[in-house]
Amino acid sequence: MRFRILKKSKNSRARRGIIETKHGVIETPAFIPVGTQATVKGMTVDQLKSIGYQSLLCNTYHLYLRPGDKVIKKMGGLHKFMNWDRPIFTDSGGFQVFSLGYGLEHGVGKVASMFPGEKGGVLHGETEHVIKKEKLTRITENGVEFRSHLDGSLRFLTPEKSIEIQRNLGADLIFAFDECTSPLHDYVYTKKSLARTHRWAKRSLAAFQGGDPVTTGRGSPNEMGRQALYGIIQGGAFRDLREEAAKFISKMDFDGIGIGGALGNTKKEMYKILGWFTPLLPENKPKHLLGIGAPDDIIQGVKLGMDTFDCVMPTRIARNGSALLARGGSYELLNLKLGRYLKDKNPIDKKCGCSTCKSYSRAYLSHLFKAHEILGPILATIHNLWFMEQWMKKIRQSI
Repeated sequence: MRFRILKKSKNSRARRGIIETKHGVIETPAFIPVGTQATVKGMTVDQLKSIGYQSLLCNTYHLYLRPGDKVIKKMGGLHKFMNWDRPIFTDSGGFQVFSLGYGLEHGVGKVASMFPGEKGGVLHGETEHVIKKEKLTRITENGVEFRSHLDGSLRFLTPEKSIEIQRNLGADLIFAFDECTSPLHDYVYTKKSLARTHRWAKRSLAAFQGGDPVTTGRGSPNEMGRQALYGIIQGGAFRDLREEAAKFISKMDFDGIGIGGALGNTKKEMYKILGWFTPLLPENKPKHLLGIGAPDDIIQGVKLGMDTFDCVMPTRIARNGSALLARGGSYELLNLKLGRYLKDKNPIDKKCGCSTCKSYSRAYLSHLFKAHEILGPILATIHNLWFMEQWMKKIRQSI
């Protein structure tokens, strides 16, 4: 992997760049759609390409459980398995340490309550009720013991195992194993967790550098063909811990920087927290904001120096009947399930160039959702992903 900065903003830390990999380039800033189980739900790779996407993010934990990373390796890796010949990110499985652990115990889901201070504690305008349950994980110094949510089988995930799985999956850009803390964790727990995450970062890097020289070697003709490893900054909503993490990870031999974990109770607080430590990060490495991707959050993230973003929000809300609409420098959601749209001949957005808006009315889409037809979520997903790609193009052009 190589990362080049092409332009820098004179008014903020925003920059425009390009990430070069064996499977192609990613123009940054970029939104990366999430294909959790080697698919963006309801979308073919040809549809994603026609919209303009250059990269996807797949989930290490889910693919490890089903169909299995070794199965995917035998199939030639993720690119061949899912017929996607462009760059792929894979996360480390660290978020599932949270979601299956303290996420269940604290009643904090992937969408609900990530910003408890926002409207009803709901992230990105989506309603989701989370019931507190007994956690399915046990965190130790060596790694995380967990029970599969599919069959209840006992598994153990370590930094070394995470790297091995991601090597088998064959993604271009991978992440070190970490613990994502809950917004409800206090300072004492977050500090203890951060120290463990840093020990895991060292182990992840050692496992990565000790692997196949063809896929991990630097400074050779194979450099563009090798995987790139991102270290992850944790530390919750505590300034000294975030700054400590930024300095620690920045000094290590990672190819890029990921920012994860709890980022406060409101979006305003998230922007403040990011502002604490982003000036401490190395200029020459790409920076990825994990799990954050609402349009307004991306604008603020870009101003703080972020290069890539991933989030399930655009596709998840599409499946629930909501379409993204630009409103000035922000956005709003159109709820296609409302009865008032059953007689609306207009497209979702008259100014939109996506295939959904060119061909279908709000009335038809509303009918599809009310009739529980699968085409409704597909057409809404096409629109929302088109919206996000156009949003990113405008951001890149403005830098």
